[in-house]
Amino acid sequence: MKKWTLFSLVFSLLLIICPEKNMAAENLQAMIDSMKEGAVLKLENKTYSGDIVIHKGMTIIGSGKTVINGDGTGNVISVKAPHVTLSHLTVTNSSMSRDSAEEYAAVKIYTNGNTVDHVTIRDSFHGIYLSQAHHNTIRNNDILGLGKGEIASQGNGLHIFYANDNLLENNTIDGTRDGMFFDYANNNRSVGNKISHTRYGLHYMYSDNNFFEKNTFTMNTGGAAIMNSNHLKLKNNQFIFNYGNQSFGLLLMQANDNNIDNNTFYMNQRGIYIDQSTRNAYLHNKIIQNQIGIELWACSSNDQTFSLNQITENTIPAVTIGGKGEGNSWSKDGKGNEWGSAFPLTDLNQDGIGDFPVTYHSSLHQLIEDQELTNLFLKSPAITIYEKMNALLDHDEIMFSDPHPLVRRSGHPAKDVIFIGLGILAVLILLKGRQRLCITFGRNGRKI
Repeated sequence: MKKWTLFSLVFSLLLIICPEKNMAAENLQAMIDSMKEGAVLKLENKTYSGDIVIHKGMTIIGSGKTVINGDGTGNVISVKAPHVTLSHLTVTNSSMSRDSAEEYAAVKIYTNGNTVDHVTIRDSFHGIYLSQAHHNTIRNNDILGLGKGEIASQGNGLHIFYANDNLLENNTIDGTRDGMFFDYANNNRSVGNKISHTRYGLHYMYSDNNFFEKNTFTMNTGGAAIMNSNHLKLKNNQFIFNYGNQSFGLLLMQANDNNIDNNTFYMNQRGIYIDQSTRNAYLHNKIIQNQIGIELWACSSNDQTFSLNQITENTIPAVTIGGKGEGNSWSKDGKGNEWGSAFPLTDLNQDGIGDFPVTYHSSLHQLIEDQELTNLFLKSPAITIYEKMNALLDHDEIMFSDPHPLVRRSGHPAKDVIFIGLGILAVLILLKGRQRLCITFGRNGRKI
């Protein structure tokens, strides 16, 4: 009993002599407030409870299992000073309220020149929110939302609001409302992000001159929705299996002067959906095994250019709705697109360009325009019968005409030589008419 009384007395004296030190051991906000500008704060492998606000430039580094657990009433971490670095933390439990003017997040940044690196985010409304914050780096973060059943009641993985010149790199986002949402945000770079199980993997609104490269979108309702945004560059991205009624790999709506180059659109409801958009260029893309390769609302979209794309094995290669799309071009500088085995081509001069244009007729444009659920039945035999009946009745229309279609190279030179030889032989037979040609096969071969 005497030893316990002595221990209690010493411990109490320590609390009186060093109150700030002992308080900081239990209170992360106090620890932050006690640091100097530019200091490095290394946290332990434990859980720190409560929301924090950072008012000075500093670095906070976790130790692998460091958790900052908010109290569920606001932002877990609010960065209100420039030049803050957050690294190797797990951040959880922001407010999920949608009734406040403040949109809460696990990490909300209001300033410039900050870095968020290797941060894991769980159980929060928005993941990382940049609010009028510029020149920030957001990389290698793992953001998990509540899943498909809760999409309407949660925020976005990365929310970029009136924020310019930021780098968003190698982040993984799953199960949020939108993966990355840009609102009045210009000159940002998004590279190497992986986004799945969201409403829209990427959502642009009123955001111009952004660059988007090597990102992957899988299993979303929509891969990327570009709305009211101009002068974007999308390069080397993958839009894979974004599927469901009215789903798409890439949507362009009121989007102008954008460059879509060398992307892959594979097994989507629609590969590319274009509406109310002008002067966009689609070059070197692979548009493969989608229900509809390209859906173009020609009544409101013109000056689209398609060249050097591989548009193959889609149920419908391209459909033009609401007009004939006469202001759009399916080739550039004498080079069109590759359309696969559905459009057999000859190339007698071996210049890689088909000898005749590829023209696709269809009657489905009106059906797709009038009946929203038509997309769900495109592989049905009834659709094939419908197409054939309308072709016989001359009710179909031209969906596209590629004047310079590309001929697919087999990669077997010997076979190419054989086919060339057979082609020349066929031409000679036609020229000779009924005259017999004497051809010897081998030294002892027979003559024909």
